[in-house]
Amino acid sequence: MTGLMVCVLVLAAASACGVLQRRRNGRVRVRGRDDGKRLGAADLGTDLGERATLVQFSSAFCAPCRATRRILGEVAAVVPGVTHVEIDAEAHLDLVRRLDILKTPTVLVLDADGRVVRRATGQPRKADVIAALGEAV
Repeated sequence: MTGLMVCVLVLAAASACGVLQRRRNGRVRVRGRDDGKRLGAADLGTDLGERATLVQFSSAFCAPCRATRRILGEVAAVVPGVTHVEIDAEAHLDLVRRLDILKTPTVLVLDADGRVVRRATGQPRKADVIAALGEAV
């Protein structure tokens, strides 16, 4: 009977962790450890957007990265002065470490000066990206 109770408790704990992870995935939020972090044209390999820049860290075999690329591209196309930049996380490990990128896709919203104002881990919703741009522009 004790073994059954342990299995039930482990299953319940794993389910709770899964639900929490799923709720956090893709949500755009402000993170304290991004305070003061900036990216420039040298970091991105291209110029910053006039008003804001959407920086996407991706990897080769990441399925949500393709959908995120499409969403960010659409947002950049409709919001004037916004640029979308995709960075291969595996090819830029120094930048990944500096910015604490733990998972792909990770999206950083930069203001016109390159300051990180928002971050999303996982595939964000288009409405959340547009709302996050409100703080950057």
